[in-house]
Amino acid sequence: MLLTLDLDSEVPIYQQIRDRIVEAIADGALTEGDTLPSTRQLGTDLGINFHTVNKAYDLLRAQGLLRINRKSGAVIRRDARSGPAEPGYADEWQERLRTLLAEAVALGLDADEASGRCGAVLAAFGAKANATS
Repeated sequence: MLLTLDLDSEVPIYQQIRDRIVEAIADGALTEGDTLPSTRQLGTDLGINFHTVNKAYDLLRAQGLLRINRKSGAVIRRDARSGPAEPGYADEWQERLRTLLAEAVALGLDADEASGRCGAVLAAFGAKANATS
């Protein structure tokens, strides 16, 4: 599994790992049932402590995207084709989106540009996922 991390970023490494895996799921590069490397293996591959990978995997598990057990390891639990989101997810997501958009507005991005960029990102995920289907 190829993950690109920025070790100089202010974003913690575990968050970067989590974000890249979520993006791979959205792109269709990872689908329900796909396995991920063990935390030790991915830590070795990335040259980081396996506890950092474990923290990322725990976030993904808590969000319902990953299933972890001793026999099968880390397995993608759901993707865009897995059906509708669980009840309450949209409200939780909207709160996170609100904070992200507030940051953009506070830093001078106007509403039209923010909306256009959101649309472009969503369209790109849809196009990539459809191309891998």
